Amino acid sequence: MLTMPKHPALLEAEAARAKDRQLRIADAITRFAGSMHFVYIHALLFAAWMIWLEKSPWQTLTLIVSLEAIFLSTFVMIGQNRQAEFARRKADHDYQAQELELHHNTEVTEAIHQLTSEIHAAITRSDHRG
Repeated sequence: MLTMPKHPALLEAEAARAKDRQLRIADAITRFAGSMHFVYIHALLFAAWMIWLEKSPWQTLTLIVSLEAIFLSTFVMIGQNRQAEFARRKADHDYQAQELELHHNTEVTEAIHQLTSEIHAAITRSDHRG
């Protein structure tokens, strides 16, 4: 199977995140919290808690769910910050690549113009001689 090369900005961002243990942990938690496994585990745990463990679980359950929401929202923001940083790096990389391409195209256009002018001058001279 053919694998597509990754954008250089993505490779740079991945390498930077791989070096930082805290970011790797945050990425793992974010990946798990954004999965259906997370939903299934919570549904089973909360159902078991409400049915078998406590006669009136609502106060404790509300506290735990609220605390979990606070932490999960932090991981969501970490993920959003990661995406924003990648978008910034990608935009910077793409801008540099476009500027380089523009410079190269300008040089090629100038060379073509120069050659066209020289050909036109040579044809004009040969027409005057002939």
